[in-house]
Amino acid sequence: MTGLPDFVSLNGPDNVGKTTQLRLLAERTSRFQGLGSIHEHDTETWRRVAGRDYARWWFETSTTAELTRMLTAGHTHRAKARGPGRIGLLDRGLPMLLAVAAATSALKDDLPVPAALDRVTALVGTTSPPESPVLLLPSLDAERSYAITSAREGRPWTGVYPTYQRLLHSTLLRQAERGTYAAVVLCEERSAADIHTEVVRHLSPHLPTPPQAERSSPP
Repeated sequence: MTGLPDFVSLNGPDNVGKTTQLRLLAERTSRFQGLGSIHEHDTETWRRVAGRDYARWWFETSTTAELTRMLTAGHTHRAKARGPGRIGLLDRGLPMLLAVAAATSALKDDLPVPAALDRVTALVGTTSPPESPVLLLPSLDAERSYAITSAREGRPWTGVYPTYQRLLHSTLLRQAERGTYAAVVLCEERSAADIHTEVVRHLSPHLPTPPQAERSSPP
């Protein structure tokens, strides 16, 4: 396992297909360990937050430092759940969590996206375990990307959430421009199988070769 990442993360906005791609990756080899989302590993903290007026706390009353600490603490708890010799599969890795915090900061602190991203990144100040982050995006145009994912929701987003989502798409694109992700996979009008093929192609230099018993039998 020497030289392999401790974690592979799939990142991207709501409704882009992260869950499907994580499932497909997990099916490739038992060396992958699905670790899910951060709220599954820091349940007491998230329960306290959800017990308040959740949206108001998130978008109005919490400070950027408080929200960023909560997100990164959950990431740390999740990382500790990885078993020896396994590669953890993350539903949103550290780059995505920073994007979430930055988009929220841009919204409530009235900051340009680059300034909000720099602010949140400076707050973290810790070394994260080795991670190969892949970004899934519908489009490299932020407004087009938002339009596609919001349409997939099946019901209108309300309140400040549409503004937040637009800022999140812009933040993810800014991160991509900065080279934050190991790969960026565009998903518009592509099948899950086609997207998966590209995800695996980008990750293949960093992943173990599955044992013979785990490979599909030839036709």
